[in-house]
Amino acid sequence: MLPAQATSPAASEDKAKIDMSHARDIALKAYPGKIVKEELERKPGGSGLRYSFDITSAKATHEVGVDATTGEVLELAGRRGRRLKHRR
Repeated sequence: MLPAQATSPAASEDKAKIDMSHARDIALKAYPGKIVKEELERKPGGSGLRYSFDITSAKATHEVGVDATTGEVLELAGRRGRRLKHRR
């Protein structure tokens, strides 16, 4: 598996059909809380371009990945990397 690669917003936003604001809304519906980190990155799965959000709640921090082309939630993993939910 290839590692995730953060991309510059200018280089990738043109390829993203979902904007960061819309992706935030999708991520917060999947895991309500406060976003403490966000980035647009290339990572295997889905279209290959995704927004990644670290979201904290009273209980834990989770990483939520949202496909930048389709808006599909691709990943919802706990802080220790335990995958809670994964979609192709």
